[in-house]
Amino acid sequence: ETTSTAELLACSSNAKIPDGFVSIPKTVEFPSPLGTSYGYYYPPTNPTASSEEAAPPLLVKVHGGPTACTSASFNPGIQFFTSRGFAVLDVDYGGSTGYGREYRRRLRGKWGIVDIDDVCAGAEYLVKQGLADPKRLAIDGGSAGGYTTLGALAFRDVFTAGCSLFGVADCSALAADTHKFESRYLDGLIGKWPEEKALYEERAPINSVDTLSCPILLLQGDEDKIVPPNQAEMMHAALLKKKIPTALKMYKGEQHGFRKAENIEDALNSELYFYSKVFGFTCYDKDNEIKPFTVDNLEE
Repeated sequence: ETTSTAELLACSSNAKIPDGFVSIPKTVEFPSPLGTSYGYYYPPTNPTASSEEAAPPLLVKVHGGPTACTSASFNPGIQFFTSRGFAVLDVDYGGSTGYGREYRRRLRGKWGIVDIDDVCAGAEYLVKQGLADPKRLAIDGGSAGGYTTLGALAFRDVFTAGCSLFGVADCSALAADTHKFESRYLDGLIGKWPEEKALYEERAPINSVDTLSCPILLLQGDEDKIVPPNQAEMMHAALLKKKIPTALKMYKGEQHGFRKAENIEDALNSELYFYSKVFGFTCYDKDNEIKPFTVDNLEE
């Protein structure tokens, strides 16, 4: 019998994570309007803390693309929340790659419908399984995932809070103002622009502020060329006008996807702080890393 060993030659990170703090994802399949949809469920994991609550708060994460996919590889942004008492569902909604051609084609002409149906179905499935508290269902996503986040909050009544990172609020504005490489991308996801402008208007969260009722945090880079800052600014103004709890944080020098370590850290801390204000819990902040900010329209 022979044995072999592997020698670590190099590592991209020198971060040390104490034993017991890493949440191991479990693949989940759940019923959705078009059949079965998929995701990864991460249970809350922290060996130094416990809770007698029947079910934890849930954060549903929506990948960008939208025709991309998530994976079970190590994601510090997910572990940040699971180590602080949240369960996380990372959804591969219809249209995601990795599940065959027909699954990927579900999103053709249906962006803003299929993806929203699936993230809502995933959250409701975990509630039925006793794995999530129905009164504390949050959702977040960046770019296309931010669009699905805003759409789920505007067109459905499942989630109780959300965070959009450089997300699309106005589909027509995106089609008219985005960069050249993706200038016709939405033709296959929504409809031909501008001939089918009515579809763009119908699926734009900014046009359905009247149906919004839960708190929303908006995180945006001021140099974003793909989803311009005016998208977040328009949504923020509309939320303020309707007296919905909201906050907008504009990160100077950031583009589409935050790259500066201090801003990535602040975005995570800000999202956690926002949920703490909305859900009524106290953030554990031993090293005073969380910077409190005002949530407009929120009654203390």
